[in-house]
Parts: sequence; structure tokens; C-alpha cells
Amino acid sequence: MPNPWTGKGNPYTRAEVRDRLWKTINQNHAVIAAGAGTGISAKFIEKGGADLIIIYNSGRFRMSGHGSTAGLMAYGDANAVAMEIGEYEVLPVVEDTPVICGVHGSDPRRRIWHHLLKVRDMGFSGINNFPTHSIVDGQFRQVLEETGMGFEKEVEMVSIANKMELFSIVYVARPEEAVEMVKAGADAIISHVGTTVGGSVGVKGASCTMDDAISRTQAIVDACKGLNEDLIFLAHGGPVNTPEDVRQVLAHTQCHGFVGASSLERMGVEQSLLDLTRSFKKIRLDQ
Repeated sequence: MPNPWTGKGNPYTRAEVRDRLWKTINQNHAVIAAGAGTGISAKFIEKGGADLIIIYNSGRFRMSGHGSTAGLMAYGDANAVAMEIGEYEVLPVVEDTPVICGVHGSDPRRRIWHHLLKVRDMGFSGINNFPTHSIVDGQFRQVLEETGMGFEKEVEMVSIANKMELFSIVYVARPEEAVEMVKAGADAIISHVGTTVGGSVGVKGASCTMDDAISRTQAIVDACKGLNEDLIFLAHGGPVNTPEDVRQVLAHTQCHGFVGASSLERMGVEQSLLDLTRSFKKIRLDQ
């Protein structure tokens, strides 16, 4: 429902967000969700036609010239950073696009139900589980799970959001994680196949091949069949970077779209600034 006090489109109800996304899908267009770490990014992502804008704490690191993985490290309060970007940069400039807040659900210092109330009251139209421990593996993942800071906390957060009627779009890395999230009430599932390749601070080699990314993404879709017919599935990460990459994944899976953060925001800024500056530097005084 449009905010009656500002005339702008945020916040939307959960049903309105779902209806908007399904309208896009039913028109045979891919759903595109884009990460925004600054107000100027959000403003022009919206002008470009994105269906959702997602605020992650990693966006601040990304737009400061650092790798997105910094968002998973103890370099700041992830929940506070996302709220700050939302309140002072993104929400004031976005006119019509639903804005989603990244929430660090496993933060042991937060009463997540209380934090979600603040997220909703600020004007966000939903939540995303970032930073997410779904992309952590090995011994460290085991330690997180055993000490009460694991993926289960993110599932609990989605369950609370479900009771609050907040739209939830969530990252998962494995089929069993997707099933947990769907049972908790998630509205959209993002298949995370690894850190995005490319650009100045992206990883140099994909964590999987394109064929693997397609296979892993479809396995997540298959695991959720029969659980909720209204689920929306999105691809993300690894070698899935360019529009052509996304076309390839969507052609070989039952995904409805793509979530881009580094691939949309950071790489767009990197290349455009590089090209523009070089164009200026070609100006000669003797012309």
C-alpha cells in the first residue's frame, strides 16, 4: 500500500510485493532484484526497472572498494549498517520499488522479533537473510551451528517475519536449507552458488562451473516442489554474472529471475567510471 504520508511507494504489504513479482513473471519477464549500497545506486537501479531493491551491509563495503565478503566479517554491526543505509540513503530516494532489508538473523545481541518490527516501521517492504551462514561451510560452519549462531537462527527469523506478514526473500546454498526456509514461510528462494566472479575485487575463479551452477540451482527448485506453488525462485552468484549468464541459467532451470549485487551495482560503477574517466583523459589542449 503506498505510504499515505509521503505519496511514495514504500512500504508495500507482503501480498502487494508478491502480486507485483507474479505480474512480472506472468508477463514473461525475469524478476530482477538488485543490491544497493548507496542512494545514487538505488535511484538509478529503480530507473532501470528493477523489481526489488535489497540493502545489504556488504553494499557499504562494495561501494567503498572492498570485496562483498567483508559483509560476513566482524567489521561492523551488519544490522545497524543496513538500517542506516535504508533510513538515510535508499528509502528517501526510491519512489515506487519495494525495498528489502538485509537482516543478520543469527546476531546473538538482537531480539530479532524486535528488530523486525523496527525494519517494518522504517518502511522496508520485506527482509533478506544477509549476512547468511548458508554460504559458510567446513569446521567453522559446524562451530557456528553448535554455538547457537547458525543457519537455524535465520530460519527462525523467517518464521517470525512470516507471522508479521513481512515478505521474505532468502539465500540458501543447499536443497535442505531451501526446504527449511519454505516451511518457515519464505516467499522467494535465492540459490546462492558462490561469491560473484569478476571486477576489481571479485573472486578470480568461480566456485563452480556454469553447468554446476545450473544443476545446483535446479536441485534447490526441485526440493521445494509441492511445498508452496506460489514460491519464486531466483539465481545468484558464482559464474552467473552478466545478462547472458542469467539468460543461460533461466533457460535451463525453473527459476523466475536473478538477484544481482556485485554484478549490478559494483561492476556497473567500475566499468562506467573507468570508461568515462578515460574518455575525459583523451581530451588534448591542442584540439
